[in-house]
Amino acid sequence: MAAVAKLKQLYNESLFQPTLFGLFFNPFFIIRRGLYRAVYQFRSRMAGKMLDFGCGSKPYKALFSVSEYVGTDIKISGHDHRHEQIDVYYDGETLPFGDESFDSIFSSEVFEHVFNLSQILDELYRVLKPGGHMLITVPFVWDEHEIPYDFARYTSFGLKHIFQEKGFVVVEEKKTTDYVSTIFQMWAAYIYQHIFPQHKVIRIALTPLFVTPITLCGLLFSAILPKNKNFFHNNVMVLQKPLSHTDI
Repeated sequence: MAAVAKLKQLYNESLFQPTLFGLFFNPFFIIRRGLYRAVYQFRSRMAGKMLDFGCGSKPYKALFSVSEYVGTDIKISGHDHRHEQIDVYYDGETLPFGDESFDSIFSSEVFEHVFNLSQILDELYRVLKPGGHMLITVPFVWDEHEIPYDFARYTSFGLKHIFQEKGFVVVEEKKTTDYVSTIFQMWAAYIYQHIFPQHKVIRIALTPLFVTPITLCGLLFSAILPKNKNFFHNNVMVLQKPLSHTDI
């Protein structure tokens, strides 16, 4: 039983971290590798009391050195919350925190599930202290998921426009994958999700045989072919709330 528990732990960790185990058993290795590296790169921007908006299972919590980590999520979504680490639920419209409650905010793969994004960005701006940073990741290329709570995809230009309209300053930005690796990841995801049998154990067993070769080819061809980032998986941005309106 201990060995089974250890394997389960390794598998769960590999779903979000680019481990060697994950290379062979995570069908979404390329997209998750890009996300992990980008969050790791910008992690030092998060400080003090941090809000994880749409936290779910808090897969990146260990990356942050903050004084307090508060996770909030909505009760009704496209996935089960039973095994997640949510500290505070919110009603989908108003965050249950006072003005300027947080030094930093993190939100990963959430905004595509928020239909009233303009309203929520106002709320995030409200609870963030002046000078504080917000680190976000948002998909550009991915299939519909957590159906029916999947509402949008965003280009880098669209996101910058939305954030700047709300008063945020875009400090840094990054695209997580390139054209080639994105194509190979989508092919791997298609095989895993739509060709493999639905039984989870069988899927995991088949992944090293049929998905990992595609992943490896994607990583190889991405390294040797000309780079193009007009087709990519995720936007990652660091935003800042100005110290005053004159700083905008």
